Amino acid sequence: MQIRELDLKELLMAYEVVSQLRTSLSYDEFEDLVYEMQPMCYKMLGIMERDKLVTYAGVAIQTNLYDKRHLFVFDLVTDEAYRGKGYGKMMLAYLHDYAKVGMCTNIVLSSGFAREEAHCFYEKNGFVKKSFVFFKSV
Repeated sequence: MQIRELDLKELLMAYEVVSQLRTSLSYDEFEDLVYEMQPMCYKMLGIMERDKLVTYAGVAIQTNLYDKRHLFVFDLVTDEAYRGKGYGKMMLAYLHDYAKVGMCTNIVLSSGFAREEAHCFYEKNGFVKKSFVFFKSV
């Protein structure tokens, strides 16, 4: 088992896991968006079992007025075949250390309101609900 940064040549492998969470996202959209996020230092991190990606985290260190310098987790997903085996918890521990090395004050993420299982997982791993996210299409 290895946790490492994925490179852009591994987008298809990353997409195969990400698409289990982002079901309406096509591969072409995923590829375009990952390239578009590169200027914000978006990182694709993965837990690998041999040559198989089992857990994906898309993250970036960001700064704003309310969360200060923080690690924002855009996506965190474990392949369906590997869920319940501790990989998500392992990735969160890795992200905690990654945030410390990046001199972040905290880790921030957003989760959909209908994802109660995910919310319980985050709370069991030390996260607290802090705010609401509002959304409006344009």
